[in-house]
Amino acid sequence: MTDAWPDGWTRQEGNRVARSRQPAPAGAEYPYDQEPPGRDPYGRDPYGRDPYADDPYAGDQLRGTDAYGGGDAPRGRLVRRRRWPKILAALVVIMLVVVVGGYFYLDSRLNRESVLTDYAGRPADTPGTNWLVVGSDSREGLSKQQKKDFATGNAAGRRTDSMMLLHYGDGGTTLVSLPRDSYLPIPGKGSNKLNAAFAFGGPKLLVRTVEQATGIRIDHYAEIGFGGFVGVVDAIGGVDICVKSRMRDPKAGIDLKPGCQTLDGGDALGYVRTRASARADLDRIDHQRQFFGALMKKAGSPGVFLNPFRSVPLAMNATSNFIVDDGDHLYDLTRMMWAMRGVSGGDGVTTSVPMGAPGSSAAAGSYLTWHPTQSKRLFSALKEDRPVPKEVITK
Repeated sequence: MTDAWPDGWTRQEGNRVARSRQPAPAGAEYPYDQEPPGRDPYGRDPYGRDPYADDPYAGDQLRGTDAYGGGDAPRGRLVRRRRWPKILAALVVIMLVVVVGGYFYLDSRLNRESVLTDYAGRPADTPGTNWLVVGSDSREGLSKQQKKDFATGNAAGRRTDSMMLLHYGDGGTTLVSLPRDSYLPIPGKGSNKLNAAFAFGGPKLLVRTVEQATGIRIDHYAEIGFGGFVGVVDAIGGVDICVKSRMRDPKAGIDLKPGCQTLDGGDALGYVRTRASARADLDRIDHQRQFFGALMKKAGSPGVFLNPFRSVPLAMNATSNFIVDDGDHLYDLTRMMWAMRGVSGGDGVTTSVPMGAPGSSAAAGSYLTWHPTQSKRLFSALKEDRPVPKEVITK
């Protein structure tokens, strides 16, 4: 049986129909070697009309060809292929709009304050980047019940509860805890504890006091209060802390058993606040460094970073509760957090200012002093963006 079809016959396969376009056989109404009247010798219509334009069966649709035998695929498939680049481009544009819009929205939520102002005798710009990171005792954002549960009291305003100097550059990354009971000269106020500088003149006077005591110019400032602290910890589902011994302190609102455990925002706040130990403020500094390491590790983990139910609340809480200098932006804060995460992961140095002999005064009460030579070596290395000498690192 031949595959040729008589002229005008059609063949059906399933739902597809194709029509034969075989040459007219000899003996037909028009000779085989002649064209029908009205066409030129090449078979073209003198009026430019397509002889097959009105023929729904022209071409072999079973092969996917058009009326002139061209094309290898059905038109529907070609249309779908052409649509994919447009759909992909639209999705990319939408993602860019969401990312860029989200960035500017979060950046606008930061609380800004003019902190880093020039003054006579301010240290010149130094290599590397220096942050002063402050935890304040501001109760803003805490409910009455939370104040009761966390034993924070109802004091108005804000005072420093922890202070850290973060440096990163070619000489590596270093996080230095500054004990709040450090006895230092406070410009215009005589000598007193470091946290008194904040009480006397807020962030501006605190920054100036630290710059004068260390010789290091502060480039960025970040501060978070009790309410923001609790919100950030709860947003990531708590932090993992290994408690060495039982810690019971009604003034900090905690009663923790020894062992590794996950602390929620309230317990974590009490953990970094308590001074109910033999070394008081020095132990508190150790707890704060341990906490920040655990916080950065948890916040940067895939379980938080890639989980919108964790990452979005974290971003919302962090941006709305941080106070930064009016020249700082979200990308600065992100860089700071990334550096702190590196330190907590072992890619850097965590230390405290080397301590000298303790003392006391009628105005300040009991206080701590910085070792005159060791502390100078520490800050000189940071000022010159050099690695910190091992012999001045204290744990």
